[in-house]
Amino acid sequence: MTNGSTTQGIKTVLHPVTDLAAAKAVYTALLGVSPTSDEPYYVGYEAEGQQIGLVPGGAGQGMTSPVAYWHVPDIEAKLAEVTAAGAKVKDPANDVGGGRLVATFTDPDGNVLGLIQG
Repeated sequence: MTNGSTTQGIKTVLHPVTDLAAAKAVYTALLGVSPTSDEPYYVGYEAEGQQIGLVPGGAGQGMTSPVAYWHVPDIEAKLAEVTAAGAKVKDPANDVGGGRLVATFTDPDGNVLGLIQG
């Protein structure tokens, strides 16, 4: 029995980095693949069906640790469900391009979790 909508699992993990070039070297070695997206504001990798992203200056955006993003079919519905259960919205859903919506929230212990739709 479920209490609400399901997720499609964690498919994206974003890591805040201070030195993009240094981080890119380490993650390229770790993952064994070249970045699929390589921009000054974001470097992304596809590894075994998962998106691994490096976010330079992420600490300035409030990222203090990696953030796991759960993929969902309806971001607003899932935000409503988790907030009704006690979560607090950190960053409301916003379009980051191409119709992809992202949002973050905190659990009761302050851990930041993310949602992606699209």
